Amino acid sequence: MNRRQLLRLGGGALVVGAAPLTAVTTRTASQASNQLPGLVRSDRPLPSRFVVPLPQPQQRVGPVVQFTQRIGEQEIIPGMRTRITGFDGVFPGPTIRAHRGNPVSVQVRNDLDIGTVMHLHGGQTPPEHDGYPTDLLLPASGSVRGPTMPGATTVHQRSYEYPMQQRAATLWYHDHAMDFTGPNVYAGLAGAYIVSDDEERALPLPEGDRDLELLLADRAFDGDAQFKYPALSPEQRFPGVEALYLAGVLGDVILVNGAPWPTHEVSQTRYRLRWINASNARSYRIELHPGGEFTQIGSDAGLLEHPLPRHDITVAPGERVDSILDFSQYPVGTKVTVRNTYGVGSTDAIMQFHVVRQERDETNIPQRLSTIEKFRREDAVRTRDFFFALQFGAGHGHGAPRSSGGGFIPHRWTINGLPFDTERDWARPRWGDIEIWRFTGVVTTPFTFILPMPRYCLATAVRRDRPTSG
Repeated sequence: MNRRQLLRLGGGALVVGAAPLTAVTTRTASQASNQLPGLVRSDRPLPSRFVVPLPQPQQRVGPVVQFTQRIGEQEIIPGMRTRITGFDGVFPGPTIRAHRGNPVSVQVRNDLDIGTVMHLHGGQTPPEHDGYPTDLLLPASGSVRGPTMPGATTVHQRSYEYPMQQRAATLWYHDHAMDFTGPNVYAGLAGAYIVSDDEERALPLPEGDRDLELLLADRAFDGDAQFKYPALSPEQRFPGVEALYLAGVLGDVILVNGAPWPTHEVSQTRYRLRWINASNARSYRIELHPGGEFTQIGSDAGLLEHPLPRHDITVAPGERVDSILDFSQYPVGTKVTVRNTYGVGSTDAIMQFHVVRQERDETNIPQRLSTIEKFRREDAVRTRDFFFALQFGAGHGHGAPRSSGGGFIPHRWTINGLPFDTERDWARPRWGDIEIWRFTGVVTTPFTFILPMPRYCLATAVRRDRPTSG
């Protein structure tokens, strides 16, 4: 489990001001200490809502899937072309569909000029194929512009082997390169990965063109309709973003499968909607207008035991929610708007469905979806505490030089007082043990405030030589 996912899982108590380090300027420290994502505004008029049809990603199946990471161009803003850094040059990348027990080998060729790492988010994979941040796939030149950390690097092409010994679930794959995951995913290196199993296939759930993966991503655009990201070095000579965006980057255009506020025609039947939040920092609370109800059937880990009626669905960055929407609750001709009640202005809507016809529907939602092994707290053999601190002024050993400009703030993350180290194991649980892991987050600047957000996690060990990921 890498530090980004641990932070998402943990939340903990956010404390600012515990131990001020090297002084930084009042203005930049104040911006950073807010610990809230910053909004990047587009430099051009925003496209009209509910005009562009919802794109359907290409589908890939079989024991071998081949990707070329390359530059492409794509019409996202109507009438304009946007540069994409993507799997096969498209955003989102093709959807991989796999079945439990059938291994998949994803063969990746890097035709870019940057180092990349492919990570299957939510996958149960061997450590050497997990997409560890420093296990770079280098371009054909064998080098990159910026600094790197020790890792199992490969030149130009490699394969990622996925055993697929896991429950049916909605996953996604994305770049995971050390220090550059944010800009690389923002540029387009992401796609959906759908796992099925025999238990799920036996259920009368919607399938085919009524089973939709919906990859959410907010973006901002410059005057030429290119992605606008506040990197300190767009050429990746060193990592980092401008001070205002240390806690994340928000855009003012909501994309679904790479289209702005798209529309999709549906029949008066049930649809399976797999929400995947591939945004940099934006969370969504999804509601329906004019009213209506979802049925949640799954989460990050796969199917729930029982369906859960929901008037709204909340999904944070990296998370997935599997839901059913029964359009028979709306008359033919209804336009159902998917709202984001966490958003304001241009970001208060996501997409729209147009109910255009009646069709026979032989699907239903069983009252029992899956059988899930439960862990008991009393079976835990130990409790581990992970204490996270973001220290400003502490320096970033492999990051941007102080001379890179006024936007850079020296900083680093620590876990239990120790900085990131590729050779350090943060825990070495025994296979099969049940443990309780507790996470607490602390930010250190000259400013003080406390936000208590405790969360506790009961987990099993799945790997012995590296932290688990996903």
